[in-house]
Amino acid sequence: MAQPLHARLLRWSDAHAFPWLMLLPALLLVLAIVIYPTISGIDLSFRQMRLNRMDLGTGYVGLRQYTLLLSDPVFWLSLTNTAIWVVATVVLELVLGLIVAVALDLELPGFRVMSVIILLPWFLPLVVAGNLWALMLDSRLGILNAALQGLGVIDGFKAWFADPNWALPAAILVESWHGFPFFALLLLAGLKGIPHELYEAAAVDGAGFWRRLVHIQLPGLRMIVVATVVLRAISLMNSPDLLLILTGGGPGRATEVLSLYAFQKAYQEFNFGYAGALSVVMFALLMLFSWLYVRFSNALKD
Repeated sequence: MAQPLHARLLRWSDAHAFPWLMLLPALLLVLAIVIYPTISGIDLSFRQMRLNRMDLGTGYVGLRQYTLLLSDPVFWLSLTNTAIWVVATVVLELVLGLIVAVALDLELPGFRVMSVIILLPWFLPLVVAGNLWALMLDSRLGILNAALQGLGVIDGFKAWFADPNWALPAAILVESWHGFPFFALLLLAGLKGIPHELYEAAAVDGAGFWRRLVHIQLPGLRMIVVATVVLRAISLMNSPDLLLILTGGGPGRATEVLSLYAFQKAYQEFNFGYAGALSVVMFALLMLFSWLYVRFSNALKD
């Protein structure tokens, strides 16, 4: 005698295959929007793909693109600039974000209004922020040039983004101004999650501001700092938007970073194979950085 339908479904739901069947839609979605594009990008780096030279074909060329990278001086320059760009910006944003978060956590009068004002740079689209700072740092009309000249810091109006020595530092300052609210917001949320009992115990022991910061707040923010640093480094390495607006990689490639170089190779020279190789290198560097940073942070915790 055949079993009732509900009994067969109940027995089938107890099988080991049932959880995988429930996960199947999510797995298919991840495969479609994450795994497949990633594999396609890696595959592209081993192909000849130049849209302005279709006579060359689109066949596999092995490691030719990577061999060209090793002998490309612009690649090594952009790699150095990328390291400076990411490390300096993340450190500056983290320090500024921590200072702001600790100050807002004190809940002084007007802190709610200040918390909204401080977040305004993060709300601005990067295109708007970039053009705003380009105007403020303009060599003829820039208000910051006028202020610095009035204070006697500089002798005359300076073309910050036209000077190879100052273009990258100026861009780092602009990016830090735009991005530090990201750290401030998440670090402030982490500070609000620290139990008040720890502060009360510290007050009984006579701990002041600095001892509370070092022994309570910073250890309590460890995991948030790890997550925010990794996410921000990934964002900075993959997004050349601000540098494209402010300098376009100049002057003389002084602000050329890997993501901007890959963009130029793909959409100015139409060499998508070489751009794919640059992207794979960036992907490998980000994976290595994330692994080392998380491992080092866990070692400090232990």
